[in-house]
Amino acid sequence: MLSQSTINMLQETLNMFIFLAVELTLLFLAISYLVGVLQEYIPPSKIQNILSSKNGKGYLVAGFLGAITPFCSCSTIPFLKGLLRAKAGFGTMMVFLFASPLLNPIIIGLFAVTFGLKVTLFYFVMAMGVSVIAGYALERLGFEKYIKAEAYEEPKPSCCGTSCGAKPAAISKWRRIWNTTWKDFKKVLPYLIGGIAVGSMIYGFMPTEFVAKVASDSNPFAVPIAAIIGIPLYIRAEAVIPLSAALAAKGMGLGAVMALIIGSAGASLTEVILLKSLFKNQLIIAFLTVIITMAIGAGYLYGFIFS
Repeated sequence: MLSQSTINMLQETLNMFIFLAVELTLLFLAISYLVGVLQEYIPPSKIQNILSSKNGKGYLVAGFLGAITPFCSCSTIPFLKGLLRAKAGFGTMMVFLFASPLLNPIIIGLFAVTFGLKVTLFYFVMAMGVSVIAGYALERLGFEKYIKAEAYEEPKPSCCGTSCGAKPAAISKWRRIWNTTWKDFKKVLPYLIGGIAVGSMIYGFMPTEFVAKVASDSNPFAVPIAAIIGIPLYIRAEAVIPLSAALAAKGMGLGAVMALIIGSAGASLTEVILLKSLFKNQLIIAFLTVIITMAIGAGYLYGFIFS
């Protein structure tokens, strides 16, 4: 017989899996379609100009573009695919990948309400600054070669309703965009389901009391532990700030809270699995290194400034 606590954890896991599966599926399809529509009206050359790594302003533009897009770490991926196909600058594209989930308007708004303007400003400067520096550094170090070749490819049109050798019937641009969106979705679906399943299990079976205990002020390694815990513990933007406030109330150090927020908002296991369809392992490791370093650095610096 299962104990009541185990049953409750299983129920939480199942509820989270269903919630994330529905939410991320709808978000992926909606954002992919929107990106397709934008690409229909904004030529790739225009995007290349705006987000060119040769233009120093492109890095800041990419950071602020990330700040105004209300995406979580997973829903950033379809927008990223659009930037890849538009041949945007590699460094600026990485800035967007780092900044978008960390600086989305929901997180910034909840940060201001929960922790005050000073802490919010500190968080914004850290996230924006490290995102821009990391994007520039990865560009200079030549990490662009670790993007998979197929990430740049448009999905091949299907031969639906006609033989492959015959001229396909004319379809509207809206249907064409949808076909591309659906093909993209089918490619990432196994990654999406796998990431959601693992993330939901961790969410359901990792009690907040445990997190607060191992990342308390009495633990000298609280900040790095919180940063690392945050990545597999997938938390939506709407939940990460209230949860962090609750953990702080249970005794979690404020520097560790900052590290947990950056780790959980900046990356997630689901996002990393989705990135496997676009990036080679070397670039995924670099991505995680940047997020963990940002989380640990911000955590220690926060504790030093605000203690």
